[in-house]
This record gives sequence, C-alpha cells and structure tokens, in this order.
Amino acid sequence: MTHRNLLVELFVEELPPKALKKLGHAFAGALFEQLKAQGLASAESNLTSFASPRRLAAHVTAVSERAPDKSVSQKLMPVSVALDGSGNPTPALLKKLQSLGADASAVSKLRRALDGKAEALFMDSIAKGLTLEHGLAKAFQEALDKLPIPKVMTYQLADGWDTVNFVRPVHGLVALYGADIVPLHKFGLDAGRETHGHRFEAAVDPVRFKDADSYAATLERDGAVIASFEARRAEIVRQLDAAAAKVGGGARVIQDEALLDEVTGLVERPNVLVCEFEKAFLEVPQECLILTMKANQKYFPLLDVHGKLTNKFLVVSNIRPADPSAVIGGNERVVRPRLADAKFFFDQDRKKTLESRVPELAKVVYHNKLGTQGDRAERVRAIAKVIGAQLGSDALAAHADQVALLAKADLVTDMVGEFPELQGTMGRYYALNDGLGHEMADAIEDHYKPRFAGDTLPRNPVGLAVALADKLETLAGLFAIGQLPTGEKDPFALRRHALGIVRMLMEKDLPLSLDELVGEAVALFPPADAKTSGLLSEFIYERLAGSLREQGYSAQEVDAVLALRPQRLGDVAKRLAAVRAFAALPEAPALAAANKRIGNILKKADKADAHVSEVLLREPAEQALFAAMKDVTPRAARQFEAGDYTASLQTLAALRAPVDAFFDGVMVNAEEADLRLNRLGLLAILYSAMNRVADLSRLAT
Repeated sequence: MTHRNLLVELFVEELPPKALKKLGHAFAGALFEQLKAQGLASAESNLTSFASPRRLAAHVTAVSERAPDKSVSQKLMPVSVALDGSGNPTPALLKKLQSLGADASAVSKLRRALDGKAEALFMDSIAKGLTLEHGLAKAFQEALDKLPIPKVMTYQLADGWDTVNFVRPVHGLVALYGADIVPLHKFGLDAGRETHGHRFEAAVDPVRFKDADSYAATLERDGAVIASFEARRAEIVRQLDAAAAKVGGGARVIQDEALLDEVTGLVERPNVLVCEFEKAFLEVPQECLILTMKANQKYFPLLDVHGKLTNKFLVVSNIRPADPSAVIGGNERVVRPRLADAKFFFDQDRKKTLESRVPELAKVVYHNKLGTQGDRAERVRAIAKVIGAQLGSDALAAHADQVALLAKADLVTDMVGEFPELQGTMGRYYALNDGLGHEMADAIEDHYKPRFAGDTLPRNPVGLAVALADKLETLAGLFAIGQLPTGEKDPFALRRHALGIVRMLMEKDLPLSLDELVGEAVALFPPADAKTSGLLSEFIYERLAGSLREQGYSAQEVDAVLALRPQRLGDVAKRLAAVRAFAALPEAPALAAANKRIGNILKKADKADAHVSEVLLREPAEQALFAAMKDVTPRAARQFEAGDYTASLQTLAALRAPVDAFFDGVMVNAEEADLRLNRLGLLAILYSAMNRVADLSRLAT
C-alpha cells in the first residue's frame, strides 16, 4: 500500500491573534484524528501543525492512498423474528435485506450468534476503505467544524451569490499528497499547490510548493514567512533576549507568556527593534506604563537589574527594512501620547485624597440587588473589624476598618477608570501619597489577593483581615441573592474567591472559625439565614476538597478529614498527615472497619449516652476494652490537644486487639436494657475518642 506525506493549508485573511495558537492546534489535531479514525493515518504517523496570521496548515506523515478494507458485522434482527417455524425467512427479514441491497439468496450466508440471551442473525461483509480524496474531504470538514472560532464572520464568495460563515474570508487551499495535488473543494475554491507569502517581503508571489515536505522551507525562503507558530515564537524570544543583551546594563525583558503568544499571532517574519521614551515618564508608577505599553501597543518593556522599568522597550516588527529608523521613530511617536495620558491621570488623581473620594462610591453600582460600592465598603468594614479583633487587637481591628473604608476608593480615579486592571495597585500609590504609611498602603493593594491561582497572599495582618472580609462579603452577598455558580459557569469568580479564603486560612494558619466567619458575613444580608450560611460553608469545603486532591491527597484521606468539618483550616494539613501515617499502620484496616461498624450501631440506637457503669461490665471482653480505653484515650486526648495529631492516632492503634475481642465476645444489643445502654455508652465514648482527628470510618474499604 502506498504511503506518502500529506500537507493541507487554509489561506485566509488575518486571524485573531489571541486565538491563533488554539486555532492552529485545533485545526491540525482534528484533521489528524479524523485521518486516523478512517484508517488513512496510523499510530506511526506524525503531525506537525502550522499557524501564522494568514494560514492554518497541517503536515501528516505516512498517509495511505486508500484505507484498508474492514470486516463489518451488522446485526439484523432476532432469529425468532427473522425465521418462521420451518426456518424460512420472514417478510420482515426479506424487507431488511432489501433495504441493505441484498435478496433472499443472502439468507444462507447470514450468521447466527447469541445476542444477550437470545439468538440473532448477523450479516458479515467487507467495507471498502475510503480513498484519500474522499477521506480528506471528510476530515477537512470535521476540522473546520471543530475550530474554536471566537467570532464568526459572514462573507460572500467570488460567485457573488453564495455566502459563508467562517472565522475569516478564505482565499486559498493547498492539498498535497507527496508531489500530487489532492482534489479538495471548499469555500468555492479548488485546492492546488500555490499560496501567498508575506504581504510586502515575499521573494515571489505566489509561492509554489514542489511537494508536501517542502512546505515550511519553501514558505520561509520564497514567502518570507515562518509558518510554525512554535518556531516563530522561539525566534521572537531569541531576538528579544539578544536585543536586551545589546541594550546592556543587565536589562531584561518582562516575562509575559500571553503577550508573547499574541505577538506571535500578529507577525509572520519577526524583527525585534529597540525603542525608547523620555525618562520623565518614569515618574509615573511603572505598573501604569507597563500596562499601557503591553495592552495597547503590544510592546515588551525592559527592566533593569533591580526590576525597575527603564525608558527602553522592544517592538516586534513584521518587516525588516535595511534602515529601521522610520519604524523605530514611528513606534516612539505612537507610545508617547499613551504615556502622557498615564502621567496626566496620575498627576490629576493625586490632587485628591483617597478618603475624599469615598463618598463617590455611593454613586457606583456594585449589583442591582446588593447596592453600591459604598454599601459594599461598609459591609467589608464590618467583617474586617471582627476579623481584625480575632486576629490581634483593637488596634488591628481599627486599621482593618480604615483600610476597608479606603480599599475601593481608587475605583473612582481617572487611572483606574482607564485601566481597571490597576485597581488596588493605584490605591497603594495614592495611599502612600496621602501619607498613610506602607502597612496600610500594602494592605489596600493586597486586599484583592490572591487574584489567581499561585498568586501571593497579603503581606501583613491588616491586608489579610480585609482580603478575607472582601471575599467573604462577595460570596455571602451573591449566595444571599441566589447567584450560585452552575456547572462551568461562574461569572462572579466565586470559586476563585472561595479558594482565596481557603489559602489564606490554611497557609497563614489563622486562628479563625470558618463557620463563624461565614455567619458574620451572611448576617449582613437579611433575610439570608442559617440555610444560606450552610450552603456557603459547604461550597468552601468543596473547593478545599478539590484543592487538596489536586495536591496529591487521596479522596479517602480528604473525605476522612473534611467529614468532621474542621473549623480551623490551618489544622487540615496536619490532620491529613496524621491520617496518612495512621493508614500505613497494620492496625488501621481493622480499626477503620470497627469504627464504621460502631457508627452504624450508634445510628440505629435510639439514644446512647457517652456514659459507662463499671458495675454493668459483665463480659471479660468489655471489661478489657474499658480498661484499655482508660489507659489509651486520655493519652490520645492530650496529644490531640497539643496538636500532635499523628501521635494521637498512633496511640489509638493500641485499641485494635481489645476492640476486635469486644465484637467477637460481646452482644451489644443485649435483651437487658441496662446492659444494652451501658455497652452503647461504651461504644459512644470509643467512637468520640477515635474520630477527633478524622472520621476513620471513611478509610474502611
């Protein structure tokens, strides 16, 4: 069977740069999977994807000219329906055969086989494998259908009548099988071996490919286009690093993977140039300058060895003129008004204090059911004061109250109005300008933290108190009005807020009760009640459970610890470590099973007081268990109170033998009521002692 390499290219108008990487991988991946599903490509075939601003392409090795034939077995119907009592075909069978293009002569070739409990008739045949021409057309359409297109365009084809919905207008198709063109028709176009290169710098136009394997090299040589997204990105990184080194002084490029991907989606032939702006602009907070250069102009700012912004930046141009001065000068002229705007906003904002802006928050709607940002600030203040008092002192509570009052004030500044991403960051600068000191300024910036997975936590106790309060207020308010996340939809990022609370409570080991925090927050949203508090607490524990499983803890370990709903989340890691150490003990399986059994017994009992009368301990096994418990459980309790959860559980492991003996030799549900209640009381005491660190029954298999 013939095997050759296949190249398919879709030539279009400029694709959305932020989506280009995903579009390239999706197009090539779907095409490849469909070719494999049809038997035209195999496990030995290799895929290379290409994506540039004006093309999506895929190169697949070892593609067959025709897929191998397949044996097909089709179930027709049960034998009882297909054949009459004499074994002759029924009209139903003949009709089915006719629909499949067969007649009565095919009955003798049908196969009988069990289908469940009854026999059925099957027709075995050989299905001819698809040719590459037909298979590629199907795979190509499937790849187009599965493209994650951010926004569809409607455009008219060249015939002037037909319209097409696609991400961008298509102007060319290439489909090469080795050196041969594969007939492929789509978008009113027939596939060929020609495409177009760089708009201005292509050596020839159109660019003509000799065969599938010459695609990338020919396009780069004749078309001045680096077709591979990854190769083009790597070339940009190389040039950025080289340009930064040329600037000298330890200059380095700001790391921004998203910007790098976007710029890779904007250029076909990258050329990095060094530009600069006036040093006077460096008086503006560097976050503002960096954001405007990256977001508005797609430039790469340069930092010095101390991480401070320099007045030089890098531009990734799409052309390589012999004299780049015009390109450099143009980019410097373009960036200057942007930086001037940032400087103007910063100078104007500093004319008013944050405190003087607080009344303006009453005019900013937060949510139509939850009031304004001013209302929200008052709620955050109330929660922050409680948390501050619990974390430290009246002074901490007072500082948390003041930070909570000012934390949202930068929302009504010109700078944050222009760049919402700088909320909190500008609040810190304006707080320092107001003379509030670094502790409060840092807390104002940090009250949004953690903003994303892996983000840093607030730097000081004041910031922690306000950050917790801010996230609790958001969660409680939206839960109170029924705006809970559903499925993958979480428009208010409530899962992220819950994980932020979990991280702060755990990683900072804060001495705070989760249910009490939730209760304080929910109480600010009447008529929300205990049901809302319960839902919100459960939501936070679910996020905690998911986070712990992602960290490598088993579902059993997590369930065992969180079943007790530990209120101090800083203890959770220690409890998990204790459970893991306990589970490794030889006594663990038997004790976990016994714990589960005790729990079931106590659930079925009407009432079991945790009280034991030694006089009523008649059986040797229950006497031995009681004696062992008097020795073991006080030691385990002391270790638990000291926070040594691992030692506490390991001490309890000594109860395995007496517990096993108890269940072997004692009837718990004795007919005599006083004996039964006494034994239930003994088990209740044991159950309570064993489940202080975690619900050990969850470890039972």
